[in-house]
Amino acid sequence: MTAKLDYTWRLREIMAEQGMFTTAALQPLLAERGVTLSTSQVYRLVTEKPERLSLKVLMALIDIFGCPMDDLIRPTVAAKATRSKRTADGTEAGIGTFRPKRARITGPEK
Repeated sequence: MTAKLDYTWRLREIMAEQGMFTTAALQPLLAERGVTLSTSQVYRLVTEKPERLSLKVLMALIDIFGCPMDDLIRPTVAAKATRSKRTADGTEAGIGTFRPKRARITGPEK
């Protein structure tokens, strides 16, 4: 069985390392390189992990920050989805002291 690959998007970290703390500062730098994105697109580019990214945008980011591509995108192995384990009494194992209170079902009062 082969491991599923994933990646870590580090644009926000790279921006912070270079003293750029707002997404608005990135928009004109992209525009200088021929990449026109709306304010919301730049915000999503910085704050979320992109599913699709054009090479033109990637090359503009590499040029802006003067970093290699592997600083922006770090390959990782995707974590497997695990099912929660339950103990014999039906509670989840491994959640520490935070446990839900059991419901008491009683019959109608007479």
